[in-house]
Amino acid sequence: MTLIRTRPIRTTTPDALFDPFDRLFDLMSSSTPTRDTDTPMDLYETDDALVLELAVPGLTASDLDVSIEGRDLTIRADVATPDTEGRRYWTRTIPRGQTTRSLKLPNSVDVDRVEARVQDGLLTLTMPKVNEAKVKKIEIQAN
Repeated sequence: MTLIRTRPIRTTTPDALFDPFDRLFDLMSSSTPTRDTDTPMDLYETDDALVLELAVPGLTASDLDVSIEGRDLTIRADVATPDTEGRRYWTRTIPRGQTTRSLKLPNSVDVDRVEARVQDGLLTLTMPKVNEAKVKKIEIQAN
C-alpha cells in the first residue's frame, strides 16, 4: 500500500480554492517565473542606503543588466538555454532565456553611487539614499 501525503485546504474565501489551479496553469503556460516569490530576494534599509540581495545562482555579471529610473529598479538576466534535443522533460521550472524582475524602491537613491556585485550566486546592490531621503533628527528647543 502506498501512502500519499496531502495538505488540507485552508481557505478564507471561495476564490482561494482555485489558487492551486491558477499556479498549475501558470506553470503550464510559461517556463519563466511569473510571481515575485519565484526569485528569492531581500530588500532592506540602513541609515545611508537601500540594499537589495537577489539570488542569481549560476549567473555572472555579464549575464545581468541593472537599471534604475527614478524609483523603478529593473534587473534583467539572460539564462542560457540548453540544447533540448533528445530530452523529454517531466518537470521544467528553471527559467531560461531572458527574465526580468522590476520593483519600485521605497526611497530615491543616488544612481551615480550605486554599487552592484555578484558573488556566490547572490547579486547585491547597495544604493545610497539621496540626502532628502535620509532620516534627519530635529532638535527641539526648550523655552
